[in-house]
Parts: sequence; C-alpha cells; structure tokens
Amino acid sequence: MALTVPCMKPVNTFQRQLQGFLWKSFFCISTVDIFKVKPPKKIRRKKQNMKAFDESMSWEDRLADAVTPLWRLSYDEQLHIKQQNQENILKQFSSQLSHLILAQQSPVVNDTSGFSVLPIMPSPVRDFYRNKSTFSVNKGVDGNPKTVGFYVGTGRDRNIICVNGDHLLNMPEKHKQVARCYQEFIRLSPLDSCLLFHKGGHWREVTVRTNAKGHTMVIVYFHPQTLVPEEIAIHKQALVDYFTKGPGAICELYSLFFQETSMTRCDHEESPYQLLYGQAHIHEELLSFKFRISPDAFFQVNTAAAEVLFTVAREMCFPEGVADRVGGTLLDVCCGTGAIGITLSPAVEQVVGVELVPQAVEDARHNAALNGVLNCQFLAGKAEVILPRIFPQLSSSEEGSGGGGMAALVNPARAGLHYRVVRALRNQPDVRRLVYVSCKPDGEAMRNFIELCCPPDPQKKLTGEAFTPRVAVPIDMFPHTEHCELVLLFER
Repeated sequence: MALTVPCMKPVNTFQRQLQGFLWKSFFCISTVDIFKVKPPKKIRRKKQNMKAFDESMSWEDRLADAVTPLWRLSYDEQLHIKQQNQENILKQFSSQLSHLILAQQSPVVNDTSGFSVLPIMPSPVRDFYRNKSTFSVNKGVDGNPKTVGFYVGTGRDRNIICVNGDHLLNMPEKHKQVARCYQEFIRLSPLDSCLLFHKGGHWREVTVRTNAKGHTMVIVYFHPQTLVPEEIAIHKQALVDYFTKGPGAICELYSLFFQETSMTRCDHEESPYQLLYGQAHIHEELLSFKFRISPDAFFQVNTAAAEVLFTVAREMCFPEGVADRVGGTLLDVCCGTGAIGITLSPAVEQVVGVELVPQAVEDARHNAALNGVLNCQFLAGKAEVILPRIFPQLSSSEEGSGGGGMAALVNPARAGLHYRVVRALRNQPDVRRLVYVSCKPDGEAMRNFIELCCPPDPQKKLTGEAFTPRVAVPIDMFPHTEHCELVLLFER
C-alpha cells in the first residue's frame, strides 16, 4: 500500500530550518564548532546571582528562584542558556560514544561528525502556561501547618517552608485561585494536615488541571489514617459543599476528585480516584485532534509548546522525500494517552502504542475513537515484555504490505527506557529510524543514547546494527525554568 505523507506547512523559522536539515543539507554542521560557543559574561553573572540568594531576600523571591530560576532574565537570555545546556549535554554524549568506540577497538560503526543541534524552538506562550499544577501542604512562613503552596528548603535539612505561589510566572490565575480556596477550606476543617505520615494528619496536596476552554479539574489527596469510611464521607461532603455552595464556588469547578491513600503516590488501580462532583474528564485539542484527560493522565503541561513538539516529532519520523525508507508502521513506546501517535497517524499506515499504565491505554483507545482514527492500536504492559512478542508479527506485516521498515518514537519518563526496551529496539533490524523525546537527557536517557549507538556488544546482547545520531532539536516546554524537551533523531 502506497503511503501519502502530507507536506506540512512550516509553523515558523525553526520549522523551516528543521525541514531544511532533513530534506536538503542532511546534517552538515560540525559538533566541534557548535560546542565552542560560550554564553556571554553578562548572562553567566546573572545565572550565578540567581543561585546566591540570602536571608535578605523575600520568601516570594526565594520561591521564584527555586521554581522558576530564570525568571529574572529576558526570554532571549533564557533561550540562550538552555541552548548552551543542551549542547553541553550532547557534547558529553558524543565524547562518551567516541571513547567507547576507541576503547573497544571497533571499526567506525557510525559517524557523529555530522551530528547537529538546531537552535532551540521557543514556547508560543511564555507566562502562565501550565495546564497542570500540584500544590503542597506544610508549615508556612507564619508557622501555620495548613499553608498551601510550594517548598523552599529540603526535608533532609529540616528547613522546609511552604510559600504561596501567587507570584510565579508559570502558574495561571485559575490554579492560584484554587490553591487559595483549598487553603481556606483546610484551615476551616477540624482535621489536621498531613505533614509526615507517621505523625498523623489528613489533608495533603491538591492538583489542578485546566484546558483551553477554562474547564478546571481538581484532585484532593487525603490520608485516611484511622478514620472509618463513614467519618471520611462527612469530610468529603464538606469539601463538595465548600467548592459548590461555599466560598470555593468562585472557582467554578468542572470536576472534583478525591483520592484517599496512605502512600506518597499511587495510581488509579491502587487507590481509585473518586469523582465527588462534575464530569469525569476534561478535553484538550492539539493539532486539530481532541484528547480526553483523566485525573492521572500524562499530558504535556504546556499545550501550545506541545504542538511544536509533536510537529517536530512528526517531521523527524516522516520527513518529505524519505517516507519510503520509513515504511508503514510507527511504534509509539511509552505512548501515554496516545497523543503523539494519534497526531502522527495520518502520515503512516499503522500506529502501535505501548504503555505501562492501563488507565492511560484506556484513554488512548478512547482518544483514537474520539478522533475517528482507525489505524492505531494501543497495548497495555511493560514495553520490555511486549516488544519482543509483537516484533515478529509487525515484521511480517511490513513484508506483506511492501513497507520498508518501522519508525519508532519513544517518550519515556525521566528514568529513561528499561535496558531491555533499548535492546529490543536495537536488535530489531526493521526499525531504521528512531526519535527519542527526553525531558532529562543528562540523566538515564544518556545511557539509552549510548546503548543505541555503541558498537555491537554480545555481552550486553546488543547485537543489532548501531544507530547513528543525526540531529537534535531543543524545545522550550518550560519557560522561566532551566528545563526543556530535547528531540533526537537516530538512524541506521
């Protein structure tokens, strides 16, 4: 079956530059030249000053420096710092890979001299962009243990202070409003807040999710301690009354969820999210596709920047002119609720998504049906177990349809991919192109990069042909912070 890959209109200068790299010059910038650039002294001084806060600083400024450490800089300066950070990380990757090849006395299995880092793509929205925020509960500056905000200090040093986040540039007003109301509610409640599990208390964090339409979902976390269900029901009703009939009604909640658990974190299967009021989901739109968002669903926190990310991922997986090399299958590993796979579905014959969290897979299937997408299937389970099982049938499907292989897209959590997942991808010859999306490339993801590109290593069961890194694109998903998303293209 012949595939027709639509030519996407470049969304901006950066998009045109990416297309130029993939379609014409094909990665001709030297990594050595890229990493000679140093940030101006003015910016280095500012960054150093941000970390050197002292007792004379207000608590608000201390919190801003902790949560949004680049907030004092202009946006151009922020982007410059992030560009340098990502280039330095990828320089380490290139250096480690070169040393490994030399140490193993291996013939050159790939050439990284053309590995390029494109200029960072800015976020279309720079302030108040977060669609999800989680507020903690702890002692405030005035000593009140029922303060809702964000931490300054650490538990290890026993100097945690919970500071109100009303001044933070990345938080929308609706999130701040819910936090203020939740603080008022728990201060009115006869139950204590839960600061340390072994010391009792009940009221814990609150998570706020919003969408472009202004719908607001709130999830309240509660430690039951020794309360019986009948007692908990009284406080749940008080929570509902406060946010629907009392002062909290100003928040105009679309959904109110409640999760009671004695664990620091748990999913829906371990302790169900109880819908106390409103709708079970909110919906968001990305690149003309609609997505259902559950209480614990993963969704990029910056919706506008996510559209940039998905567009870059699509261009890397299916650039115009090389579609025949990709084939008809996209393997979406760590697919979450299916957002990337579904947005890429028009450009490919089939999408196979793999995700560990069953609730996320349920959302992904619903999202495919919601958008009338019929060429996506989503599988629940560990990728290291599922991939070896499905590769044989995917390979035979590719041969039968005349496809030229598979493209893989991986978007793992900060912990990176399980080494068996990397091994399965590396040892599957039909995977010719792999796009890796990482929010922390200097962490465990670096190990993944090395294992994908190193010489064959029978001892580690990495017997497949090595991938070659081609191009990396930083995307500013988190303005005012030092973090960004990095999208890397590997080929073989």
